[in-house]
Amino acid sequence: MALTSKDPTSTKTWQKLLDHYQVITQKTLLKRFQEDPERCHRYALEVDDILLDFSKNHLTDETLQLLLDLAEECNLEENRQAMFAGKEINHTEGRAVLHTALRTQQKSEITVDGKNVLPSIHQELDKMSAFVEQIHTGSKLGYTGKKITDVVNIGIGGSDLGPMMVYEGLRPYHIADLQVHFVSNIDGSHLVDTLARLDPETTLFVIASKTFTTIETMTNARSARKWFLESGQKNDVAKHFVAVSTNGKLVAEFGIDTSNMFQFWDWVGGRYSLSSAIGLSIMLGVGSQHFRALLEGMEVMDRHFEEAPLEKNMPVILALLGIWYGNFFGAQTEALLPYDQHLQHFPAYLQQASMESNGKCVDRDGVPVSYQTGAILWGGAGTNSQHSFFQLLHQGTEIIPCDFLFSTEPLHELQEHHDILVANCIAQTEALMKGRSLAEVHNEMEDQVDETIAPFKVFEGNRPSNTLMLRKLDPRSLGMLIALYEHKIFTQGIIWNIYSFDQFGVELGKVLAKKILPELSGEVPGNHDSSTANLINRYRAK
Repeated sequence: MALTSKDPTSTKTWQKLLDHYQVITQKTLLKRFQEDPERCHRYALEVDDILLDFSKNHLTDETLQLLLDLAEECNLEENRQAMFAGKEINHTEGRAVLHTALRTQQKSEITVDGKNVLPSIHQELDKMSAFVEQIHTGSKLGYTGKKITDVVNIGIGGSDLGPMMVYEGLRPYHIADLQVHFVSNIDGSHLVDTLARLDPETTLFVIASKTFTTIETMTNARSARKWFLESGQKNDVAKHFVAVSTNGKLVAEFGIDTSNMFQFWDWVGGRYSLSSAIGLSIMLGVGSQHFRALLEGMEVMDRHFEEAPLEKNMPVILALLGIWYGNFFGAQTEALLPYDQHLQHFPAYLQQASMESNGKCVDRDGVPVSYQTGAILWGGAGTNSQHSFFQLLHQGTEIIPCDFLFSTEPLHELQEHHDILVANCIAQTEALMKGRSLAEVHNEMEDQVDETIAPFKVFEGNRPSNTLMLRKLDPRSLGMLIALYEHKIFTQGIIWNIYSFDQFGVELGKVLAKKILPELSGEVPGNHDSSTANLINRYRAK
C-alpha cells in the first residue's frame, strides 16, 4: 500500500499556523521565560536516559497543539502503523520499510508478503556473532596463520557513514588489538593511504554492497584484492575477504566464500542499514554484546515512537519543530551540535539520513510541491565548532535552529575537561536565546564605553534550540539517538507528503559519469554542453 496522500498546505491547520506565526513572533523567547519560569518543565520529554529540553523554542501550548493537529490531519498515526506493520510504504520502489524489524526482540512476528521476517533476521545476527567470535578468539586466522589485527570496511553511503559513525562513537568500547578502517571514496588516496599502514597477512576486508555492483565500492574492492594478491594467492582471498551483499553469484566470482556472505533485505534502505549485516564492521570493532546493546537502544526508541501519544512522542516533537521553523519561519538549515568528540561524525551521518530522504520536490502524487521540504543539515562537534561557525549562529542574518547534545557522565577521568565542555554547551543555548542588548553592552563596558564599538557587541538573541542530554554515551544510548532521528525524518516525510525512502536524485550524475568515463581516455567525446566538453578535453590533454 502507498502512504495516505495529503497536501499539508490544504489542511485547515496549515492556515491556522500561518496566522499563529504572526502572533508568536511578537514576543521574544527571553520574555516567555520571564513570564513562565516553569516553561522548562512543561516543554521537556524523557525517554529512558535521554532528556529533550525543547523549551527554548518559539512555541506556546497553542503552537504545540496546532502542530499536533497538523500531524493528525496528515494521517501520521495511520502511516506510522503501516511502516511498523511492514506495508509497502516505499511505493516508488515497491518495498516495505522495515529497518525497525532488524532490532526487534519484543515481537514474535512481522510479516512481509505473508512471511514472518524475524526468524531470518535473528539467524543472520547469530551468524554475524559467530563469525565475529571466531575472529576475536583467533579460530579464524589469516592465510599465514596470523591473527587478524585490522578490518577494512569498503562501502559507500549508508554502507560507510553509519558503521563509521557508530565505530567512532563507541571508541571507548573498542576491542583491544583490533582496528577497523573505513574506505569509501573512489579517490585512490583513500584506499592507498589506508593500505599503506596495513599488513595483508593480518587484514580482513568487509565488502559492503547490496548488489555487488556499486562502482565506487567494487573499484576499491578490486584494488584491495590486487594489493592483497601481491603477497597472497587467489585461494587465500577467501580467508581475507567477506561480503555484505545479496548477490551470491558476483560474490563467488570475486573469490569470496559465500558462507562468509552476510545478507540483508530490499526492505532495508542503505541509509537505515547499520542495524543489519552492514553493521558487521561495527560488531567486529566493539563486539557482539555491545552491538546487540546498540540494537536494544534502537528498539527502545522504536517502541516509544510506535506507542507514545503524539504530544509525548520525542521524534514527533522534534519533527514538528523542524516543520515549524522550515515552513513558517523560513529557516532553510538546521545545525546539529554534539558536545562529544566521539560523535564528531554524527552530523555527517544524519546529513545523508535526512537530506537523501526528504530532499524531494514532488509529492506522493508526483506533483511538484509548493512548500519547502528537507532542511539543509550541518554541524560539528563542540567546542571546536564554537571557534568555527558559531559567529553565524549568534550574529548572522539567518535563523538556524540548533540541536545541542551532551552527556552528564564522561567516559574518561578528566572531570575538569568535561565540566568545561558541558558549561560551554549549556551556555551556548542560553546565549542564543537571551542575546545581549546595547544596554547590557554598556553595563559590561562600564567606563570604557566606546559608542563606535558597542553595536558590534550586540547579540539579537531570540534564536531557538533543543537540548538533548544523555546520562552517558554508550551503545544503548547511541542506538536510541540514531532511532530518534530516523523517526524524526519519517514523521517529516509524512507531513510533507513525500516519499522518504527512495533516492532517485543520486542517480543522474552516476549515469552521466558512466558515459563520460570512457571519453576521458579514448572515446571521442559525445554530445555535451560547451562547459562539460571543454572540461573533458582539458583533462584528456593533460
